[in-house]
Amino acid sequence: MSSDPWDLPVPHVVSFEVAETDIDEYRHVNNAVYMTWFDRAAWDHSARLGLPLAACLALDRGMAVVRSLIAFRRAALRGDRIEVATWLVPGTGSLRIGRRFQVRRAGDATLARAEIEYACIALQSGRPARWPAAFVRCYVPDPQVIAAWSTLPAL
Repeated sequence: MSSDPWDLPVPHVVSFEVAETDIDEYRHVNNAVYMTWFDRAAWDHSARLGLPLAACLALDRGMAVVRSLIAFRRAALRGDRIEVATWLVPGTGSLRIGRRFQVRRAGDATLARAEIEYACIALQSGRPARWPAAFVRCYVPDPQVIAAWSTLPAL
């Protein structure tokens, strides 16, 4: 069985094993778990880019979800090894950034894709805020991703 390719170049990939607590009454991974996986992959990627949680707290800035779209293709099941890839992609406004996600069963097929848009907020107030210099420096989509982004079909 061959694996689906990643949708975009230079993915940041995080792996998970489906746990018993991820399974719902239909005996597959509950849809809400995918959002948790996206969140964990985004945090891991942000840390790799130089913005770990401690830096965000020190800056009193964070990225909050303003819009999410998920397209489910296949079910994840108990015991599956899951790979979640994320990429920074252009946002819809000057103070927003997007992320694309792709979820695969390791060694198999794509299970889901998502596009999530984030805006910067002041953590103390929860209100929209300008990006600090560290965000401007770190949250830059890779040029290879930008080039390939325009050729991807909509979810």
